[in-house]
Amino acid sequence: MNRPPYTITEQAADYLAKIVETVTRLEFGTAFKRNIRLHRDNRIRSIYSSLAIENNSLTIDQVTDVIEGRLVIGKHADIKEVKNAYEAYDKILTFDPYNPGDFLTAHRLMTNGLIEECGRFRSRDVGVLDGGRVVHMGARPQFAARLISDLFAWGKKSELHPLLKSGVIHYEIETIHPFADGNGRIGRLWQTLILSKWNEIFSMIPMESVIYENRQDYYNAIESSRKVNNSGAFIEFTLSSLYASIIEQINAQGADSGRSGVENDGENGGEKLRLNATQAAVLAAIRQDSGITIGQLTVAAGKTKSTIERAIKTLKEKGVLRRIGPDKGGHWQTDNP
Repeated sequence: MNRPPYTITEQAADYLAKIVETVTRLEFGTAFKRNIRLHRDNRIRSIYSSLAIENNSLTIDQVTDVIEGRLVIGKHADIKEVKNAYEAYDKILTFDPYNPGDFLTAHRLMTNGLIEECGRFRSRDVGVLDGGRVVHMGARPQFAARLISDLFAWGKKSELHPLLKSGVIHYEIETIHPFADGNGRIGRLWQTLILSKWNEIFSMIPMESVIYENRQDYYNAIESSRKVNNSGAFIEFTLSSLYASIIEQINAQGADSGRSGVENDGENGGEKLRLNATQAAVLAAIRQDSGITIGQLTVAAGKTKSTIERAIKTLKEKGVLRRIGPDKGGHWQTDNP
């Protein structure tokens, strides 16, 4: 039972503190836990996003129709993926995150009728391709079961905070690549499961949607971690995605607390503004440090410089953010409570 190689950076530790604070605010300072319709919509977003990362062609409206039992014109395999994923996510809280048997059961639900080795560790070598180029080879098939068993044994005994541990285990699943197909889907499901066992509210938060919006950064984080055989970069990315998703949920709730609910003091007369996950994360980071730089915002929000600059432009246009003074030596000012 070897400890997986990981490093907890200062940025990851900062995200940990922010997530603990913001998820508490979401849970107790808003009506989020009582909003059953929102939970359902978020579950659909999680399923749509996780499958879209793997090139499922259905739109989110089509995914909704499949889940609601309506007729959808689309590829049979894509429709089946949606039905399978819905069943797996629906049972998420019944799984033990450190039980290899439950891991196989979840994979069976996720890939039922889609692959030959459904619910079984793969029997042959597999690689991850990028434009025909092999960028990663999974563990040899004869070792996959033992590696997963050892990983879960470590996870069960480790006292590492679940927010951090979930990122380590998600990364190690992708590295081991234990299945012939469905490794990405099951890895994202398993991180959500570990989080949900710590606090059930995470089963209602669609972190997968933020990962999908920033999927190139997701791939880059995996690749960066593989190059140094250390999941530190991946941990940072998943925590940034989780933080952005929580901020998005708080903003959508318009909670009546310190940094939640963005109000427009312009012509909409106090109407709550809807910000996307990136804009909400940028605004939250600026409110914590008015002198934060663009470079620091890219780290805090887990986004590229161009994405951050677009978010800032939108926030300025919405009248909730201003720059006071020059780029160097100036500071940000938010124009709402």
